Amino acid sequence: MAMNTDKNNYTIIFSVIMVFVVGALLAGVSSVLKPDIAINKKKEKQQNILFAMNVTDDKDPNAFVPADKAQVLFDQYVGGEQFVIVDGNATKTTDAFEIDIKKEADKVKQDADYKRRLPLFIGEKDGEKFYIIPVRGNGLWDAIWGYVALNDNFDTVKGAFFDHKGETPGLGANITEAYFREDFLGEKILDADGNYRGIEVKKGNSDPKNNRKDDNAVDALAGATITGDGVTAMVKKGIKMYLPYFETLKK
Repeated sequence: MAMNTDKNNYTIIFSVIMVFVVGALLAGVSSVLKPDIAINKKKEKQQNILFAMNVTDDKDPNAFVPADKAQVLFDQYVGGEQFVIVDGNATKTTDAFEIDIKKEADKVKQDADYKRRLPLFIGEKDGEKFYIIPVRGNGLWDAIWGYVALNDNFDTVKGAFFDHKGETPGLGANITEAYFREDFLGEKILDADGNYRGIEVKKGNSDPKNNRKDDNAVDALAGATITGDGVTAMVKKGIKMYLPYFETLKK
């Protein structure tokens, strides 16, 4: 006997079956693509880290190195100089990429005794070392993140990369623009007395060309106060967690 397709039961059964079928198909596709997704994420992190140490595309200084060259160039400039820092102690590793700093922060919130793992990448370019720190925070609408590279005295920014998930185009989204990140180059993170200050994205900084590198501040983005405050907090907190380890390197 033919099924009456006009009944509500038919619609419900059909919908349930479709949910299971589509879910199974998506799970299967995700499983098949998982290795490729992991590889692409790794390449993206390599591009970001290289960008933070000013290794960019040969044809465009404001563009990432090509994805197909990311691994080779990462091996050239960073190689095995990857570390995981726990409680001020560093362990050399090959899987610092695997550490998700957001998940690490969530674990600390869930368990105050959890020992946060901090990934650190040390690059070298033209005879100079770059200590590259991943940072993550909150903008106006969603997450913001990036990498900040310090010199080997751990007091000056040598490079930076910032990105976002959903900041306002033309306003907060401008943290990705060259003129914003370049303001961080050469900025001191310590004050005149050697105390840690970080770098403030400051409205009314009265230094639009960013000539002063010892004021612990860069000029704010117009119309993006909350995003700027997010970058300030992200950079200050992110670098601060690494200071105990950097102090051991100075001794």
